[in-house]
Amino acid sequence: MSLQALKNIRQTAAANGASQPQNFPAMLEQYKGEIARALPKHLNPDRMVRIALTAFRMTPKLADCDPRSVFAAVIQSSQLGLEIGLMGEAHLVPFGNQCQLIPGYTGLMKLARNSGLVIDIYAEVVRVNDKFSLKLGMNRDLQHEPLTAAGGFPSSDEERGEVAGFYAVGVLKDGSRTFVAMGRAEIERIRDGSKGYQAAKKYKKESTWDTDFVAMGLKTAIRRICKFLPKSPELATALAMDEQAGRQNLNLDDVINGSYTPVVDEDTGEIKELEGEGDSKSTKIQTAPKAVTKLEKLEKVAAALRTANSIEALDEVYVRAEGELEDAELEVVLREYRKCKDAISDSLI
Repeated sequence: MSLQALKNIRQTAAANGASQPQNFPAMLEQYKGEIARALPKHLNPDRMVRIALTAFRMTPKLADCDPRSVFAAVIQSSQLGLEIGLMGEAHLVPFGNQCQLIPGYTGLMKLARNSGLVIDIYAEVVRVNDKFSLKLGMNRDLQHEPLTAAGGFPSSDEERGEVAGFYAVGVLKDGSRTFVAMGRAEIERIRDGSKGYQAAKKYKKESTWDTDFVAMGLKTAIRRICKFLPKSPELATALAMDEQAGRQNLNLDDVINGSYTPVVDEDTGEIKELEGEGDSKSTKIQTAPKAVTKLEKLEKVAAALRTANSIEALDEVYVRAEGELEDAELEVVLREYRKCKDAISDSLI
């Protein structure tokens, strides 16, 4: 996908000055032609515009957000290959005057499958009256039999009882399987640490955890297993954006030039800062001691990306690099990956 069309949006906006659209629907309409030229080939621009407008109108508070942040979230979603709104793949969520792009669990599953290295991924809820057994160690095994009604079909949620926990399963390209299982107490601990949930409780409002606990539990299990699966750059970005809900700092310039690459500490979920940024020294990435070694690794990966002659080969190089490089290095590699992917896509036109 070429980014030239999106760069034209920025140049046009700068040239127009005060005549820039003052709301999201107007901005979407004015730049619809440029958006169409920027989208991946498999995405229909008219459909994307309709979906974006529908999602915007279904959440009135988005009108209070900076329209550029809404626009940036829509473009970022399109670049990831996720549809916002009713399909549940991704959502536009207002945080103050900024719009945040929050991937749904169906979107995370889609991106995992799209990598070509995961042939199936799914999550299920376990209730107290189901039969559930978990065996870890050298011979791991997970068995789940939902309580059944007449004819062998699953009983109603009420008959199956309260939620006991969740699990997620991933099936890799070679047929091997992996899984994670999370009890309700662990899910609630993660919920309680959520900034969105904390804010809802502070202002005595309902959060998604209150209205759809099962869906949030399924997403938590999917997010957990994705950390153990081979990830495409799109899935890695979506996971990081989900971790940074409320503090993505997503802006149009970063989306246009492809430099928006969240870097998250997987253990704490906190944003890592590069040396010289911010005030906290505890989260800074120290790069100087291994500068020579890192440079050699980066040059090797960049060379491999440039010699890849298909998107599949490009993805394979990136996935291998992901296991060898640290987050700060992957940020550089991801930018090179996007440039190479654009070049391959343009050559196929």
